[in-house]
Amino acid sequence: MKKNIYQPLEAVIEDVITETPSIKTFSIRPKEAFSFRTGQFIELTVPGLGEAPFTPSSDPAVKEKIDLTIMNVGAVTSRLHALGKGASVGIRGPFGKGYPLDQFQGKDILIVGGGVGLAPLRSLLFSLFSASGNYNRIVLRYGARTSGDIIYKSSLPEWSKIKKLDIAVSVDVGDPAWNGKVGLVTAVLDNLPVDLANAAAIVCGPPIMMKFVTLKLLDLGFPAQAIFLSMEKNMSCGLGKCGHCRIGKYYACKDGPVFAYEQLKNIHDIWE
Repeated sequence: MKKNIYQPLEAVIEDVITETPSIKTFSIRPKEAFSFRTGQFIELTVPGLGEAPFTPSSDPAVKEKIDLTIMNVGAVTSRLHALGKGASVGIRGPFGKGYPLDQFQGKDILIVGGGVGLAPLRSLLFSLFSASGNYNRIVLRYGARTSGDIIYKSSLPEWSKIKKLDIAVSVDVGDPAWNGKVGLVTAVLDNLPVDLANAAAIVCGPPIMMKFVTLKLLDLGFPAQAIFLSMEKNMSCGLGKCGHCRIGKYYACKDGPVFAYEQLKNIHDIWE
């Protein structure tokens, strides 16, 4: 029987991890196994209130549960942040096109995240880790507003032990407890240990961050077709019907949310 794309799959929140004062990771167990490709998104339903789109932050190889790292920014997310273990939710999807892993094979991979934008990239990292022999080197550059806004604080030190992974983290505003780089994430994009002639860059974060990171990458010599952006802003229905996420001739929910910058570079105001 054909799957009903409008019918949410019942799920239960199994765990809630507080990442920052405004960001939590929800570990959700669907009623039945659920598959997605890294970079795809789902619609999460809060019964009696509504739904909103989120990109999973968990390993796509795990079918029994799904992690969603969510910032409290609106009605649905506010209600979600008030829920605890055992609460019932719904998920539908997956939707959209994920990261083109086949295009990354044999290359150096640069991943640049900002704030909660590291969430979809966490899923991508899991996929890269599981097939690390297919890639030359993985370079992660991550920026947050302050040290208190860094997500996955316990994972970053563990990731730094992975042989093929090179990590650098910056914060916009330093504090006495922070010993790392202070400055925008573009400040940790100089002297990258990648072969620009054989590399792919993946960027996810707030639109203004993605804009300046993209400009920086172009200045460094990355071609537009080698820069991949997660254009998740304004998505709503997930089906290309409401039109909220239109980017030129594209719909982020159907044609993305992952796009090569080459596809978007001539479209006006893609960052707004």
